[in-house]
Amino acid sequence: MVSNASEPLIGISTYLEETSWGDWRRRAALLPENYISAVTRTGAIPVLLPPVDADATAVVRRLDGLLLAGGADLTPQSYGAQPHPKTVGIRPERDCWEHELLNAALVADLPVLAVCRGAQLLNVACGGTLHQHLPEVVGHDAHRPSPGDFGPMAVRLDDQRLPGSVLGGQVKVCCYHHQSLDRIGDGLLASGWAEDGTVEAVVLPGREFVVGVQWHPEETLDDVRLFAAFADAARRYGARRMA
Repeated sequence: MVSNASEPLIGISTYLEETSWGDWRRRAALLPENYISAVTRTGAIPVLLPPVDADATAVVRRLDGLLLAGGADLTPQSYGAQPHPKTVGIRPERDCWEHELLNAALVADLPVLAVCRGAQLLNVACGGTLHQHLPEVVGHDAHRPSPGDFGPMAVRLDDQRLPGSVLGGQVKVCCYHHQSLDRIGDGLLASGWAEDGTVEAVVLPGREFVVGVQWHPEETLDDVRLFAAFADAARRYGARRMA
């Protein structure tokens, strides 16, 4: 598939899980539909990128933007930590693939939107670390109230930097994370904070669009401003690529 400037190709990382549908139970590439809806509402074209044995640089070369989706905890060894008892369900195969995609995207100066796990992966890729169980740090479970329930969260944003330059200085978001950014990675800047001080957004200055958010913007499809800004950056990237 080849994009044009008005319909950028957005690669979206996916799960690869044992699941069932109809009469079948097999491993399948999975992605919540809201990610796809959020991308298509901006006029962009989603391309799913499950963990595969492929050349990430060659994949990125065909894209206009990379969306790192949420998912399981990262492998603690990837940021020099020993596993915490609450760190579960790690997916080393996915970790490796997404690190390769992200590294290739950063080399190519590709627009990147990193959501929840994706923001954590962005931080780790830049040399940062994670809190493996946030409730032990902040003393509450509001960021992930219960299994399958998003936590409504007020976030203060730096309105001079992404994503606050798009969303404004205050935003209500949907969170679902029990891990969070600890030491911020080299070159990244924190640009959003929950009321308890948890870093909820980071940005890579000097790039047109490299943004990580701990919340799930795809869960509020009545407000796709962040995805629209991401898609616009992808359009500009695609236009330069095709020039």
